[in-house]
Amino acid sequence: MTIRSMTKGDWSKIAEIYKEGILTGFATFETTVPTFADWDSAHMNSCRLVATDENQKVVGWAALSPVSSRCVYGGVAEVSVYVAKNSRGKSIGKLLMQQLISESEKEGLWTLQSGIFPENEGSILLHKKMGFRYIGKRERVGKLHGEWKDNLLFERRSKIIGV
Repeated sequence: MTIRSMTKGDWSKIAEIYKEGILTGFATFETTVPTFADWDSAHMNSCRLVATDENQKVVGWAALSPVSSRCVYGGVAEVSVYVAKNSRGKSIGKLLMQQLISESEKEGLWTLQSGIFPENEGSILLHKKMGFRYIGKRERVGKLHGEWKDNLLFERRSKIIGV
């Protein structure tokens, strides 16, 4: 398993993995895969990673999105981690998250946060293992397929940036 920086050429596989996440019904509020241009504009230029298997096939990805355009939140980002359906349960999410945390600290980010559906037990477990703490629940924060969904908030404060 290799973790490397994402390239634009990885987009088709990233989009495929994202679609698999969308189809679970508990990975994102998105219902369709965005275009690369839309995805690109919503995510930070740094801290974009892919996991590749022994055949160099992309089997997972991670990226950060700014939480606000206000300068006071310049060190806070929201985490996205997705693993291909056939590659789940192999610690790929953990490897991506470890590298994402390291890269985020190199970029001067002091807080990473995630909003996770309560049904997404794998993501909740991953975040807890990686030092994220549960902050609270946003009840009925948005609708997905006409149904109100809760979102659990997790955050991780860096132990070396912003201390």
